[in-house]
Amino acid sequence: MTLKVLAIASGGGHWTQLLRLRKALDGCEVIYSSTRSGYATDVVGSRFVQIPDATRWDRTRFVVMAIRVAWLALTVRPHVVISTGAAPGYVAIRVAKLLGARTIWIDSVANVEVLSLSGQHVGKYADLWLTQWPHLARPTGPHFFGSVM
Repeated sequence: MTLKVLAIASGGGHWTQLLRLRKALDGCEVIYSSTRSGYATDVVGSRFVQIPDATRWDRTRFVVMAIRVAWLALTVRPHVVISTGAAPGYVAIRVAKLLGARTIWIDSVANVEVLSLSGQHVGKYADLWLTQWPHLARPTGPHFFGSVM
C-alpha cells in the first residue's frame, strides 16, 4: 500500500518550506494544496489542489476556505497530513484527525520569538508538532529536530 499524504500550506514562505520537504515524501502519493494556482508548476507530476486564501480576520472567507479544505480531506482520505502553516493547514489537521489520519505540523521558521497563532492552537491535535527554533521547544511540544530552511 502506498502512503497517501496531503501536504498543505498557505502561500509564500509556508509553501516554500513545504516544498523543501519533498524529498522526505518520495515514494508516497502526495497531494499538494495551497492558495495560489501558479504553485502547481512547483509540483509537476503530483496532484495539486488550489484552495481559497483566508485569514482569521475575514470570517466569511475563512469559512469558505475551511469548507473547501474539509471537502479536500474527505475526498482524498489521506493517511498523513503535513503542514507548515497557516490557516489551511490548521483546518486540514483538525479534519484529518477526525478521519483517523496521522498529522504533522511544522511551525514556520519565520516565527522566531513565539509560535504562530495557528501553531499554538493546532499543537494538541497534531501527532507530531515541531518548531524550527530550539528555544521554542517544550517537553510536551512543540519539539525541535532542526529546520527546513
